[in-house]
Amino acid sequence: MWEEFKKFALKGNVMDMAIGVIIGGAFGKIVSSFVNDIMMPLLGIVLGRVDLSALKWVIREENESVAGLTLSYGMFLQNTLDFIIIALSIFFMVKLISKMKKKEVAPPPKPAVPPAPSKEEVLLAEIRDLLKKK
Repeated sequence: MWEEFKKFALKGNVMDMAIGVIIGGAFGKIVSSFVNDIMMPLLGIVLGRVDLSALKWVIREENESVAGLTLSYGMFLQNTLDFIIIALSIFFMVKLISKMKKKEVAPPPKPAVPPAPSKEEVLLAEIRDLLKKK
């Protein structure tokens, strides 16, 4: 059982997938930082110096007897932008890798071997040769 597991775990696909998950986690942190620390402040400046992550719609004000009720759509916008950047990055990476693989996989064209003549062609050639001899 240990040998079977070792063969499975050391296959190229499993190792590639594990490396992809680790790099994907780190990449997600980088993209989140990019969105939170660079994109959102710039977008806030463009939209009038607003902290987009703090945007919310107050449905019910908080008072002494009732808790406040808000809809925090700013965080939703921030997470949506985060997702779009990650999705676009992955799309372009897959497209680039596919393009590189297509160039590697394309073998040089082999010379075409003509098909063997059919029985009728062989018989006709023999008849032609016999007629030429006469």
